[in-house]
Amino acid sequence: MLAFFMLALVISGITAFPLKSELHLLNQFFGQGTAFGEKFSDAANYLKYIQEGLDKNAAQFPFMSYGTDWLAFAHIVIAIAFIGPFRDPVRNIWVTQFGMICCILVFPLAMICGTIRGIPMAWQLIDCSFGFFGLFPLLLVYKWTKELEAVGNRQ
Repeated sequence: MLAFFMLALVISGITAFPLKSELHLLNQFFGQGTAFGEKFSDAANYLKYIQEGLDKNAAQFPFMSYGTDWLAFAHIVIAIAFIGPFRDPVRNIWVTQFGMICCILVFPLAMICGTIRGIPMAWQLIDCSFGFFGLFPLLLVYKWTKELEAVGNRQ
């Protein structure tokens, strides 16, 4: 479960590097003029809006992408921190607890900052899903770690 969580962190982090090309690809499959875009025009319009913003930003202010490079780096570094509980879950349970707290904190961050930045509610909920789906494997890891600890204390 920890390996899955770590891999998911790394993959989600790596996706922060090629945002421009990812948005172009998303627009090809889900943007304006596609079957999805016809059915969900608000979503398709928002994807186009994001793509235009990223394109303009990259052309005029390429240094702004450096922020998402650091976002990707942070995901990878956080994944590395979970090597501790992977090797010794009982001793490093605090890392699992830290991860659970981070997953919970995704919700207020997405809702507060998303609202301030004008992010549509549906997109904020997608962001919240990262915390929601990240929390479940960590809850299992925490439960199993507590069981390991109990077995160790009985011996």
